[in-house]
Amino acid sequence: MTSSQRRRTTRHWSAISESGSLGGIRLMLAIYDRFGARAYQGVLFFVGLYYWLRRPIARRASREYQRRLKTFCPSVSLPRLTTVRHFTTFGTAILDKVLALYGRIPPESIRVEQRETLRNAIDSGHGGIIVVTHLGSHEVCQALGRLRRDLKMSVVMHTQHAQRFNSLFAGIDRPLSVEMIEVSDMGPGTAQRLQARVAEGGFVVIAADREPIETGARRRWIDFLGRSAPFPEGAFRLATLLRCPLYLLVCARQGQTHHVHFELLGDAGTLSRKAREAWMTDTMAHFVTRLEYFCCHYPLQWFNFYSFWQSEQHNVRPPH
Repeated sequence: MTSSQRRRTTRHWSAISESGSLGGIRLMLAIYDRFGARAYQGVLFFVGLYYWLRRPIARRASREYQRRLKTFCPSVSLPRLTTVRHFTTFGTAILDKVLALYGRIPPESIRVEQRETLRNAIDSGHGGIIVVTHLGSHEVCQALGRLRRDLKMSVVMHTQHAQRFNSLFAGIDRPLSVEMIEVSDMGPGTAQRLQARVAEGGFVVIAADREPIETGARRRWIDFLGRSAPFPEGAFRLATLLRCPLYLLVCARQGQTHHVHFELLGDAGTLSRKAREAWMTDTMAHFVTRLEYFCCHYPLQWFNFYSFWQSEQHNVRPPH
């Protein structure tokens, strides 16, 4: 492999262009609406095969993930054509995202595994930080807003590559109050908005399983599926600054049912300043352990299609 090839395979995830097109997503949605789920899945196989051929970085990343997962959890059963199936499973997740944001996911198809934990989190009025992952489709949980109109969320996300995708939802009356905040806009004004959301008993939603975009952003290298990988501190540090609970939300599909896992990772409400770093170390390690658990249970639903274990520093572990 040449040096230029190595640079292409180790590019930061935010530098990898967006797959697909707005027209393609609309076409697939039209197929689903007109001909149903079985026709959608049939066409999706060929779409997945097309991207498998056209996206070598994603193809290699999928193989690497599955190899590490199988070594870490030998009991995992993977189907034939696993890399293509990984792509088609992602296509199903995209459909779930679209249907969820259009308000077309029926609440009866959602099973909340820790319903009491979710209910207590909302009823407490304390708000908090919710960390999500690229496993499954957490957007499906917005359908819960039909049952709990008092559930308010601010979603912090990287939207540079999702402009075409997000334009699908322009003008939609979403099923609950959701504020979208671009991660590139994390100045003092944004911090105040997030603080206000938690203070009113709402929740700030942040993905915690991708290397930070900002060059100077803090990250920690934690063993994940048998090898050290960079995880952003952002959500965990924000919990210590806002002195609030930190939750994990995972929504994965199993057949026609969306299983929602909602867990308390830790509560920074009573932390002393001296205890913050130790709390972050323990809580981030716990988060990664839980991510490994869900990867083992939903092996083809983790959708980080870039070389997660590599960095521009060739995996030299930097100081915290």
